[in-house]
Amino acid sequence: MRHFLSGMILAAALGLPLALPVASPAAAQGLFQPVIYVNDSAVTRYEVEQRQRFMRFLGATDTTAADAQQALVDDRLRLQAARRLGIEITPEGLAAGQEEFAGRAGLTADELIQRLAQGGIEPQVFRDFIEAGTVWREVVRARLLPQISVSEAEVEQELRRILETPVIDRVALSELIIPAPPGQEAQAMAIAQRIVASNPTEAQFAAFAREFSAVPSARQGGRLDVVRLNELPPSLLPIITALQPGQVTQPLTVEGAVVLFFLRDALGTVRPGARAQLLDYMTLRLASEAEAARLAQITRNCDDLYTQAGAAAPQIRRQTQAPEAIPALIATRLASMDPDEATALPLGDGTAELVMLCSRQPALAPLPPPNVPVTAEQPDGIGTTPDGVPAREDIRNQIFNRKITAAADNLLADLRADALIRRP
Repeated sequence: MRHFLSGMILAAALGLPLALPVASPAAAQGLFQPVIYVNDSAVTRYEVEQRQRFMRFLGATDTTAADAQQALVDDRLRLQAARRLGIEITPEGLAAGQEEFAGRAGLTADELIQRLAQGGIEPQVFRDFIEAGTVWREVVRARLLPQISVSEAEVEQELRRILETPVIDRVALSELIIPAPPGQEAQAMAIAQRIVASNPTEAQFAAFAREFSAVPSARQGGRLDVVRLNELPPSLLPIITALQPGQVTQPLTVEGAVVLFFLRDALGTVRPGARAQLLDYMTLRLASEAEAARLAQITRNCDDLYTQAGAAAPQIRRQTQAPEAIPALIATRLASMDPDEATALPLGDGTAELVMLCSRQPALAPLPPPNVPVTAEQPDGIGTTPDGVPAREDIRNQIFNRKITAAADNLLADLRADALIRRP
């Protein structure tokens, strides 16, 4: 279903009129002739036209006949792969799939089919689409699921990436407000559209603001002070957050004016814990500095210390702590050490502490305070810690979904490469 827009867009797009022409009686005679064969399965011109209507109905208004044909070829390959594995959709499975898809737009399957009919789209087009998607999921599950795994290291890496990505909370904007008094709305809109079409740089937008803008900020090229996102009008917030730095909004109409905004920069705050570290280290009290130095010299890594320490091994202490929780003398020495490096730390009474750094780990999130739930469920089903960091299991699921989607795409590409696809 990656060829189609999300359920939210679907809901907004269901009322769109279709722009495809109706075939004349003479042209209709050739509608059911094959235009392409996928192994032993034919795709007809009528199917292509119907799929094109269906895709446009779902909101992909720029869908071409070639796009629709490719979608049908891929669906044929999905169905053929399912048949080879003995996978078939049951009537109950088909009905459930139709209801689930229609439900994204707040409709029942029957209501969606009625709207499709109003656009000249046969119910079978919807059924075929759901069938191909449903059996393909079973193919992917059967062939690929056992091959996909997510390691703890991958979860750690993804959590670190999320933590180190600043949370955008401020934006630097420039404005351009073109007067549009009664009778001059079209001229103002034309100027705004010309500016947007030119894809202006910051300097070019500033020049346009000085030329066309009718507010005091025009003298500064439209530059505004940095503003917090929560201070923007609710109607403007999604428009601004959809921009990347260096982009301009589409023309916005307000009473008496046409408005453009240019995003100069997006500023963020680093999440709690992003730069914090936990140190995994070992200590062992020994009778002399010389003995500690000798042991530090021959020990290769933290696991090896247990072997090299001999009879003293039971006295080894291994801990994982934040630097501020480690005794100052040890923490200072650890700060300059590399993983698996050991050193002798004299204690002033003739004895010494062997200190060995095992690893530095990112403190991915502070531990939740007592009696605070570890996860809080969000409307999208993604759990977060009290600090807004996604829960580990949700991160694992996201990585798994990315991997399985990529593997499914590769499988479909292999099927396409191995298939006999020909035109009559």
